[in-house]
Amino acid sequence: MKTQKILFPCDFSSKGQEALDYATRLARETGAKLLIVHAQEPAQVYGEGAFYYGIPEPDSAAVSEMLHQIKPSDSTVPYEHHLVYGAPADAIVALAKKENADLIVMCSHGRTGLGRLLLGSVAELVMRRAECPVLIVKPHVKAERPLPVGSAL
Repeated sequence: MKTQKILFPCDFSSKGQEALDYATRLARETGAKLLIVHAQEPAQVYGEGAFYYGIPEPDSAAVSEMLHQIKPSDSTVPYEHHLVYGAPADAIVALAKKENADLIVMCSHGRTGLGRLLLGSVAELVMRRAECPVLIVKPHVKAERPLPVGSAL
């Protein structure tokens, strides 16, 4: 299988750096382009049409600027940024399909139990819904580790 596009969903968390490093390494070794994407959720609307109080609606220009600061650690890896809108898992899966991504590499936040039940797992939803393979990088996994045997992707 020839890998041409690797999609990396970015949530701006510190845990995403390991996944970005892993995606960068895979892109370099396979000659793939890295698609760095952030899914911006719409503001939450509650009963009677009221917006959730206390959290301002994200400024799309500021989010776009943050996204464009995320770059592969290897400057030889080609990449592009995508800012998409909607529920994160749905937006990520839709972009992967639209761009014909060969692989999605994303981080897991390692939530378990009640935290996972209440917050859900974007990684799990992407894994279930994506039409391409999904590689979930657990927190604290370094890209220097050897790739699995036969991982020509």
